[in-house]
Amino acid sequence: METTSRTAEQEAPATVGRKADGYLLAAFPWYGLDEAFTGPRWLMQVGAAADGTVEHGSTGHGEQPTIKVESPQDERFAVVVTVASRPVRRSADGTGVLEATSVSTAAWLAGSGLLNHTWPTQMDRTLRQAWLDQQTMLAWELADDLGGGAWSELMLPVDGVPTSFAYRESEYGWVLAGSAGDGPEPVHLGAYGRGMSAYGLAFSVVEDIRSYAG
Repeated sequence: METTSRTAEQEAPATVGRKADGYLLAAFPWYGLDEAFTGPRWLMQVGAAADGTVEHGSTGHGEQPTIKVESPQDERFAVVVTVASRPVRRSADGTGVLEATSVSTAAWLAGSGLLNHTWPTQMDRTLRQAWLDQQTMLAWELADDLGGGAWSELMLPVDGVPTSFAYRESEYGWVLAGSAGDGPEPVHLGAYGRGMSAYGLAFSVVEDIRSYAG
């Protein structure tokens, strides 16, 4: 069990819009789909600690998802979440401790990311926030139990190397999480998507993150 609240990175991130600037500040490599994917690529946002250190971010592939579409199942996209590998450390203001990042961190960010781009078509607008809160808590619980029955193993290439991922599907899309890189800058990877099968995906380091900025 991780010893500090995973929500620390969610509640107080310094977010950067769809610009490459925030991504360029990261001390770790970004990942996306490999060159076999020939569709649109785009940036989402980065999350940073209180001192400005970039902790995680996402790269998008395919159609940019929106909860406003009539039929979300018609969307085709895959988002790759890169999370810096961090040990347990003091918070920037010295008043607390931030948990070590892990595959569970990547799973949580991917799961909550999918939910943020989901609006059950049968649900009244006033009920969605309650649904989102409930489903987000469930995603958190599932992320803390990657060895549980809700997950299966999926082997996918990362920089050409077969890599094990925890994988699960829901009526809203799929989520997976694993780790990548054995060098000085290892990272944890999460991904989520809808309309694109996860089984044919392959991940690789993004050589120039500015190529995603359009």
